[in-house]
Amino acid sequence: MIEISDIHKTFGDNEVLKGISADFKPGKNNLIIGGSGSGKTTLLKCIVGLHEPSEGKVFYDSECFTTMDFRERVPIRKQIGMLFQNSALFDSMTVEENIMFPLNLFTNMPNSEKLDRANFCLEKVNLVGKNKLYPSELSGGMKKRVGIARAISMQPKYLFVDEPNSGLDPLTSILIDNLINEITEEFNTTTVIVTHDMNSVMGIGDHVLFLNNGEKWWEGTKEQIAHTDNKELNEFVFASKFMRAARAKL
Repeated sequence: MIEISDIHKTFGDNEVLKGISADFKPGKNNLIIGGSGSGKTTLLKCIVGLHEPSEGKVFYDSECFTTMDFRERVPIRKQIGMLFQNSALFDSMTVEENIMFPLNLFTNMPNSEKLDRANFCLEKVNLVGKNKLYPSELSGGMKKRVGIARAISMQPKYLFVDEPNSGLDPLTSILIDNLINEITEEFNTTTVIVTHDMNSVMGIGDHVLFLNNGEKWWEGTKEQIAHTDNKELNEFVFASKFMRAARAKL
């Protein structure tokens, strides 16, 4: 389980996160939602150590990640997979090389074993045989799938995903959501997803954390969203539905 306790993050005079506490359930899809500027991605970066919280603590299975130094964090980092919003593939590397990058960085596997792992991951994301392509030869959806393959190459215990459906068409978005859900279930991964896509929330969200202006405003299940009287959450859900309907007419 991942636990965060009273997380604050300030950049200069701007307090982006204002004392957020939550638990992220093991083996589940934990979604962080909210409008632009609500602090979603900043919170994700604090959890994985890309930002250091100004106050508060992050725990991985009761171990305090926040107070560890760089060397002490390495064993936990090896258990973390991350899919960035833009996939963050290396343009100069092939698909195969991108997927093997974490294995080269963190393991002493023989090359043949790394290649086997890369092929296993490509099979999981339905990209068998695409090993030698470069990112420039891939569609947006394929880049996301390669990003997922790289994220799971170390067989992570924790998977973090930032806006997986950004820039994708609705059908590809559903494919990516289903793929993340399958991986979470198959490997019993603790998955944390930042998104503003209500289709994702209602499709695969097991546990939902709603941020508003840097604060935890609501927490619960996707089933509870339909019955909440939380004004800001209802406005967010309605606006999301309205925007989807408007886009569908274009």
